[in-house]
Amino acid sequence: MLEKLFKLKENHTSLKQEAMAGLTTFLTMAYIIFVNPMMLADAGMDHGAVFVATCLAAAIGCLIMGIVANYPIALAPGMGLNAFFTYTVVGEMGYTWETALGAVFLSGICFLILSLVRIREWIINSIPMSLRLGIAAGIGLFLALIGLKSAGIVVASPTTLVTMGDITAFPAVMAAVGFFLIIAMVQRGMKSAVVVSILSITILGLLFGDVQYTGVLAMPPSIMPTFMKMDLASVLDISMLSVVFAFLFVDLFDTSGTLVAVAQRGGFLDDKGRLPRLKRALTADSTATIAGAMLGTSTTTSYIESTAGVSAGGRTGLTAVVVGFLFLLSLFISPLAAMVPAYATAGTLFYVAILMMSGLIHVEWEDLTEAAPVVVVCILMPLTFSIATGIAMGFISYAVIKLMSGRYKDLSVGVVVLAVLFIAKFIYG
Repeated sequence: MLEKLFKLKENHTSLKQEAMAGLTTFLTMAYIIFVNPMMLADAGMDHGAVFVATCLAAAIGCLIMGIVANYPIALAPGMGLNAFFTYTVVGEMGYTWETALGAVFLSGICFLILSLVRIREWIINSIPMSLRLGIAAGIGLFLALIGLKSAGIVVASPTTLVTMGDITAFPAVMAAVGFFLIIAMVQRGMKSAVVVSILSITILGLLFGDVQYTGVLAMPPSIMPTFMKMDLASVLDISMLSVVFAFLFVDLFDTSGTLVAVAQRGGFLDDKGRLPRLKRALTADSTATIAGAMLGTSTTTSYIESTAGVSAGGRTGLTAVVVGFLFLLSLFISPLAAMVPAYATAGTLFYVAILMMSGLIHVEWEDLTEAAPVVVVCILMPLTFSIATGIAMGFISYAVIKLMSGRYKDLSVGVVVLAVLFIAKFIYG
């Protein structure tokens, strides 16, 4: 059955090889089990319910990707998108988390439609590479700021807006130790570096009496506090259009970039550099987002950590299926997830920021009309504490700079339309 479904022999792999690849991918991305519930809890959502929703959404996404698309690509609620959900849509804009879930659901529907009617390529090609790189890096900096804030390393200041906190305080010290552990272990080739760091800092918190022991294994918490709680009626308001677009936009480019990166690492691209079964892969991603919103979590997307599993020999969807089953098993460690303090995940957020900023090496820094909008996005996204604002200012600055520099031929219709819409939003609220 496995041979017929995943074509193991045709892809020169085996059950053992795929299982090890799946375990490798899971260990590199399992941190989301701890980080996502903690982040969405800041939006007022039930920690236990979000924990269950995170595991189930990841499992559903992985199983669909593995069985339908037959690719070793794992999915889970995405970093950056969960931050946008909590700190921008709920925190800054003042919407309820139920409305935010509705926006995630609608963005998933839009993504599914775009995947089925093949408009995706036009949209991606209309957005300049520099803006894509800048948005990814800006989200990385935004996550780093969240990590520093949660550890008390960066605090508010009435004089300078932000300043250094008490770096000798226990949370700050533990966050720094966790970050150093991750970097050291990753440099030494340890696949489970992030998870080991989170658990190590949690254990230190227990030893120093800062964390209360509540157990490790238990039956999964109830998902009912978040299950099917989307407020779809509120999403139909015109003011939510930009929110839905932001969820869709970030997920679209995040998924596309991940698919290409994993495909290149695994040698899945055809002679023309295209990814076979792309439609199925995108359908799996969008379907997982829809299911995740119904369960009670932010946007589910493909994970770049899948390259770890591909490097370990993953060649078929069986790798993703293994990851999915491991997420299902994780449902029984909810007490452990609830014990993890915020400072234990702060180093993780900083590490993810490094990964997301690495793409800046591909920016054409010699061309100021390309480089300047990137800097605008990277600075404004964390300093305004808003991913949506960073994206909007990036498009506006790109269009204005190109026009004023006489480089209007570099502008696509998509960029101009989006820039005008963002300007209108700032003017009319």
